[in-house]
Order: sequence, then C-alpha cells, then structure tokens
Amino acid sequence: MTAKMAEPEPTRDGRAGPWSRALFARAERVIPGGVNSPVRAFAAVGGEPPFVVRAHGAHIVTRDGATLVDYVGTWGPALLGHAHPEIVEAVCRAARDGLSFGAATAAEVELAERLCELVPSLRGGLVRLVCSGTEATMSALRVARGFTGRDKIVKMDGGYHGHADMLLANAGSGAATLGIPGSKGVPDAAVRDTLTVPFNDVEALERCFSQHRGVIAAVIVEPVPGNMGCVLPQPNYLQRIRELTMTEGVLLIFDEVMTGFRLALGGAQELFGITPDLTCLGKVVGGGLPLAAYGGRRDVMASVAPLGAVYQAGTLSGNPLGTAAALTTLELLRRDPPYAQLETSARHVCEALLKAAQVHGVALTCNRIGSMLTPFFCDGPVLDHADAQKSDRRRFASFHRDLLMRGVYVPPSQFESWFVSTAHDARTLETTVAAAEAAFANIVLHA
Repeated sequence: MTAKMAEPEPTRDGRAGPWSRALFARAERVIPGGVNSPVRAFAAVGGEPPFVVRAHGAHIVTRDGATLVDYVGTWGPALLGHAHPEIVEAVCRAARDGLSFGAATAAEVELAERLCELVPSLRGGLVRLVCSGTEATMSALRVARGFTGRDKIVKMDGGYHGHADMLLANAGSGAATLGIPGSKGVPDAAVRDTLTVPFNDVEALERCFSQHRGVIAAVIVEPVPGNMGCVLPQPNYLQRIRELTMTEGVLLIFDEVMTGFRLALGGAQELFGITPDLTCLGKVVGGGLPLAAYGGRRDVMASVAPLGAVYQAGTLSGNPLGTAAALTTLELLRRDPPYAQLETSARHVCEALLKAAQVHGVALTCNRIGSMLTPFFCDGPVLDHADAQKSDRRRFASFHRDLLMRGVYVPPSQFESWFVSTAHDARTLETTVAAAEAAFANIVLHA
C-alpha cells in the first residue's frame, strides 16, 4: 500500500511539492508531457508545474498549500480577478436552467448586440460566437479567403493566432518557448499560402504586397503581440498596415483575443484609433469560460453560412454558461471601467522591476501597455520576435524559480505576457516587488 501523504501546511513557496510532483507523475502517464497545453509545461524553467486547486482575486492556491500572487490570470481572461462573485453567480444561475441546448437563446443575441455596440469594427456589422481564440482566427481567415477569392494570408514572425495548421508558420507562444519553428503534422501545402514578415516592419510588408499583388486575402495581426512577449507597435505602424491593406484590397484582421476588453472597452482598435475589417475576440470576453467571437464588416460576414457559402459551425457556440459569464463581465466593465487602475498597477510593477534590475546590474527591458507587460532579460529595445529572441533565457529561468519560491506566479516562459487584474491591490504589488528584488539579487549571486 502507498502511504497516505499528510495534508500540506500553508506556505508561500509555489514550487511543486510532494502533491504536485505525484500528480505530475500520474499526468505524464496519461497526458502528453503531463499537460493539456504546452504553455503549462515548466520545461523552460526547470522542475514540475505546481497543480492549482482554486483561485480567488489575484491569488491561486496550489495542491501543496501555497497561496501565490498570480500574473498568469488564466493567460489573460481574469481581468477582474479570479472567481468574481457576480460572474460566478451568473454562471450558477444559468447552469440551473441547463448546461447546453445546441439551440438559439436570447442570451447569445444579447451578447452579440453588446459586442456590436462596444467594438468599433463590429458596429453596423455581424458577429459569430465560437468557443476558442483558435476557432475565431481560423474562421475569420476562412471568411477572408471566401470573400476575396484569394488564398494567401500574411502574419507576423512570432505572432501566435492559435494552432490551426495555416497559422503555425514561425509561431510564438509555446512554440517559441519550446524552440519549435512550426509543427510536425502540418503539411507543406497547409502553410504554402502563409506569408510571414517581421512585426513593426512596414517596408517588409510593402515588399510582401509587391511580390504577391492580387493574391493576398488578409493580413492577420495582434495589434499588441503578447505571444512573443508583450511587444508594442511603433508609432503609425498599425495605421500604415490599414492604409496598405485598403490600397491592395486586402482584408485586415485584428486578433484581439488577448487585447480585446483588456486595453480598453473597445479593445486595442479603440485605443489606437484603427478599425480593421474583421476582429477576433476571446479570453476576457468569456469571463473565464470557453467563449470567443469573430466578426466585422456586414458585407464580409454575410459570406458565413447560412447567409453565404463559407461554412463554420459549433455545437457549443454561444452556450448558456459562456454567454452568462460574458454578459456579466461586459456589464461590470461598462459599469465601472477599470483601465486607469490597471494602468497604474501595471506601471508600478514594470517600474519596480526595472529599478531592481538596475540596482543589481541585470540587463532588463520591460515592455508594457495597459495591464500587459513582459520583462525581457536583454538590453532593449524589443520591437519584434528577433529582438525578443536575444533574451537571456537562463537568467529568466532563475528569476522565475526565485519568484515562485517567494510566492509570485508568472508565466513559465520568457515569451509570454504578464497580466495584471483589478484584484492586484497594494499588498499584492508589495509582495511582487519584494520577491523581484530578492530574485534579481540571487541572479547576480549565482551568475
């Protein structure tokens, strides 16, 4: 018989303890790599992942008894903190009436109306609800190809738009963390029509358009990439993309799965004043549940079945639990917009990281916009995927382990964004700053 482990004592050390290590050993026997998404793996930082049992506000609690300040935030959705009581109550109310119908509901109509009201590119247009960001981007690109009658698409080096075959060309996120330039199992034909150019490089995009004139259906871009780390668009960059696509008759797709409702109520497109033809939404809009959307110009979206010949379907699309969470999230954001508070909190974290790194002589660049930030362990600036790749991953891994040991949970990858929520109060920020200062000191000590 296996001896029963004693329940863990409360701790701030978030490293995997006996319970998490035992769970991970079991997971490795039945799940590829022991995780259901590569970004959850700790291969890049060493050790096993801590297993989470619950979360509330700005904190997660591990099976080993650690309560950690969380900057992963479900990889973005937890803008209002984990388990917001009004969102939880809305989901519970919806669940009592049934989990899924596979039929039309009033809530999905109300949510579509709300999205078309709040997001600039959806005003006067049409939107389709789906279940994941990958589904949204894949569908938007199919619509773009169907509408234009063209096959080629353009994405940015290091841009991650989900794991659809055509989008795994030079992708960021987990692929970048694990050093995978593409993916086995993706036929050459699937990416033959996917063109890539560096982010923030207008001249490269102009050359691409010149070389492939008349055959490009769409440019898909995160207005603020978060999967090569947080990288900011340079002044006028997004405007030039908009001008070029309009000149060439190419559709512009904003992947706002990460930035939608996080940077502003109308997303990055509201913040920068750029209106794309199509927009993909996810993460924050789902309030923590699997819900996403894509939509835009009415003439383009009229291509989608049953109005048009571009087919896309989903049994769980617009399901009652997801729409309940989404409607409540959007109402909370409209009722009391949190963006000034988020800006202040995230700026404080970023400035504290830079100050601590400077004190200890550690090369660090901290990119930030609103409540998204990434500290890159390199001299700046970091303007694209190639710049991000110059980061010292060994130092990042040491930093990550030290933060975890001191009660702060950040993405286990140099190439992901950190997310600040409204639940990150003064106390959690102080914990973060103190942990970071100690971590930078330790980096120098063990250099």
